[in-house]
Amino acid sequence: MASMQPMTAGGNGRDGGDGRDGGDTATAPGRAVPARTPVDWPATLTTARLTLRPVERADVPYAVRLWTDPRVRRYLGGPVPADVVRVRERHCAGVPGAFAAVRHEDGAVLGLVVAEADGHDGRTEVSYQFLPEHWGRGYAREAVAAVAAWARGAVRSPVPGVAAVTQRANRRSRRLLDALGAVPADDFAAWGEPQVLYVFPATGPAGPAEPAGLTGPTGPAEPGPGR
Repeated sequence: MASMQPMTAGGNGRDGGDGRDGGDTATAPGRAVPARTPVDWPATLTTARLTLRPVERADVPYAVRLWTDPRVRRYLGGPVPADVVRVRERHCAGVPGAFAAVRHEDGAVLGLVVAEADGHDGRTEVSYQFLPEHWGRGYAREAVAAVAAWARGAVRSPVPGVAAVTQRANRRSRRLLDALGAVPADDFAAWGEPQVLYVFPATGPAGPAEPAGLTGPTGPAEPGPGR
């Protein structure tokens, strides 16, 4: 879907994710996080089928798969180089705004969703990436809807609102954003590819994937190790 930076993946084509329903789009670990994060953190969200919780060390193997799988990285310039992966492995756990999507029924980690302050146009930017075996089942839509709704009040950005960026060629990602009620607001070129900025409705993502429950922050926000 939207663009994911180092930690997750998005659909804009930068180093992040492809943002498709089962793809990725997110901004994540890789850069240092300021001592005072603009994200109310930690937080845990609950939907009908998923728990979205802070990324843990045990989630690193799943993250590595997302960073190196050619299908996930299709709109992100290809698999992340091994030396970059090693750096990300050390810094991805606990990043403010980065959620692991965990299935209720079996505890499986399906993917990552990230909400980051001050995105492409100053709005909060949501991105995500899901493992290919879980594509096409609505998990990405359910998770992105919950995180986008949470981010509206929990992430402080210079420009009000929540957005996502995806490559124009990423049709699956664009269909997902359309289904959530996000609307195209800008076209631009970046990383050598045409991009589309989508803005979510002010009252929350449309569709059946509204969060069923929400807890957070669960304690004082701690400086993240990096995103």
